[in-house]
Amino acid sequence: MSSPVREFITHHYRHFNSAALVDAAKAYEAHLAAGGKMLVTLAGAMSTAELGLSLAEMIRQDKVHAICCTGANLEEDVFNLVAHDYYERVPNYRDLTPADEQGLLDRHMNRVTDTCIPEMEAMRRIEKAVLEEWERADKANERFFPHEFMYKILSSGVLKKEYQIDPKNSWLLAAMEKNLPMFVPGWEDATLGNMYAGHVISGHVKKVHTVKTGIEYMMELAEWYTQTSKESSIGFFQIGGGIAGDFPICVVPMLHQDLQRPEVPLWGYFCQISDSTTSYGSYSGAVPNEKITWGKLGIDTPKFIVESDASIVAPLIFAYLLKW
Repeated sequence: MSSPVREFITHHYRHFNSAALVDAAKAYEAHLAAGGKMLVTLAGAMSTAELGLSLAEMIRQDKVHAICCTGANLEEDVFNLVAHDYYERVPNYRDLTPADEQGLLDRHMNRVTDTCIPEMEAMRRIEKAVLEEWERADKANERFFPHEFMYKILSSGVLKKEYQIDPKNSWLLAAMEKNLPMFVPGWEDATLGNMYAGHVISGHVKKVHTVKTGIEYMMELAEWYTQTSKESSIGFFQIGGGIAGDFPICVVPMLHQDLQRPEVPLWGYFCQISDSTTSYGSYSGAVPNEKITWGKLGIDTPKFIVESDASIVAPLIFAYLLKW
């Protein structure tokens, strides 16, 4: 079977960041072939960048086994699922004046680089659906993680009639169908997190802990890593920086140092895609070797860093792995 993208990358990407891309893709493939698992982290605005076009298929083909993402990426994949037709692209976003930005705000169009998310059609529509789940859980004295609430509204089918993209291109829908382990640290700073705080303040949700916290996510991650690593080496594929990457990679030194589980293996593969170059104190721009000193990676862990735009690099690596 011909794989045009894979063949193009292999032939043309021979040096510098392009070579690092190919090396990382080949090592990812080798990691899976050896029986390894892969955790993928999503920072930035990868859902609004429509990474689901490739990530969803990666999930369906069992090339991704867990995801750690920001609250924004969790919700924005669903926003895109139900409101894509209302999104507006602003290709000249670099030329916008403050008055232009105010004009977008007045129309309730929230800009993410070159793309505007429509507040009423996307954010408020999802708020209504998830609020019903928050209230239902609150009254039943039940508690769930942020991603579990999203899984609930997707699995219920309540939004199905409102889909505006092919559902096969929603990575969260693919994750829900697989019941993929997911970790969403810092969910509170996302749009739905802000809305949740508002509903607790207004009294619609009586108990603030109806939505589980980041500490509980770390406990869940510790259990998942401990059990999964007994059978398989676990790799770490980091898209962007920030909390989506910083939070999960810390689970290994936490298991070793705080829980005294020295038998738990280190991460078995590491790749970071970021345009944050190494600089003074820039954690997200730190080279992988620095993580050795923190007990996250080992001397022999395959390590890669591709310093480029993740919206370009990640789909190419995924296309390589999917043999597109």
